[in-house]
Amino acid sequence: MTTGVLTNAILEFPDNRLLIDLCGEFDRNLTDIEARTGVQILRRGNQLAVHGPEDVVQGATEVLQALYERLENGREVNRSDIDREFRVHDQEEPDEQLEMFVGGKVEIKTRKKLVEPRTDAQKAYVRSLYENEMGFGIGPAGTGKTYLAVAVGVNMLITGAVDKIILCRPAVEAGERLGFLPGTQEEKVDPYMQPLMDALNDFLPGKQLAKMREEKQVEIAPLAFMRGRTLSNAFVVLDEAQNATTMQMKMFLTRLGEGSRMVITGDRTQCDLPRGVPSGLADAERLLGNVPGISFNYFTGKDVVRHPLVAAIIEAYEADGA
Repeated sequence: MTTGVLTNAILEFPDNRLLIDLCGEFDRNLTDIEARTGVQILRRGNQLAVHGPEDVVQGATEVLQALYERLENGREVNRSDIDREFRVHDQEEPDEQLEMFVGGKVEIKTRKKLVEPRTDAQKAYVRSLYENEMGFGIGPAGTGKTYLAVAVGVNMLITGAVDKIILCRPAVEAGERLGFLPGTQEEKVDPYMQPLMDALNDFLPGKQLAKMREEKQVEIAPLAFMRGRTLSNAFVVLDEAQNATTMQMKMFLTRLGEGSRMVITGDRTQCDLPRGVPSGLADAERLLGNVPGISFNYFTGKDVVRHPLVAAIIEAYEADGA
């Protein structure tokens, strides 16, 4: 709740070039902050004047200063960065353990970008993936479960912690009957694997990714192709794990070899298995919850980092029990 007392704050930024980046094209960054807080921001030379209720103005100025510091450190500022800074500012009690992680910041370096988790749950999840040989990320769509897991895998690959990345999914149709798809085996399964490719393309240059796939440093395959393999010195991600049967889940988890890491992600509310077939993800939660070396991280609608409407949609379905 705001105090109702109106006030003005004047912020001065010495580097006009960075101030232009802070404001964004056509001042869209300032417009985003105004829409989110209700303050009014006016630019005067190398200054920004922030007007509004006292407590809201304080929050907006802290976010503006944090974003300017990002620019001073050579980083970009976009809408997702603004969202993250507000989430950090709104956090009531910072987790001291998280603040100690990676020199006070939770960051994942990849070839193309620096990935920064935006919520406490995402930070705890990333930390657990570095600390444990096997980790589960469970929660609704849009919370970054798979995206962050792939980012950690790419980081471990380029730093030499693992020799390869293996990404897989159950090839289960999402409530539709697609029939027999034409083409080669790879062309048949590509539509199921495309979300994993999208994540990889965010972190690795196209030519480098193509070469890694050719040399089998990066593999993308349906879950069924994992049978009989022992996965050593690899970072392995099973996405959409709610669509794995109990036997498939057991088969996958027992592929873990020396020097490897496994991440299992899923959303219990979006199971596409036939009616009456139990989900292997639910069984894994029940059976492995207390096994040392295995972490379970959970996400809610508050951790959704897609369009704000996605969070509202998820919350509406959860409230209805769907």
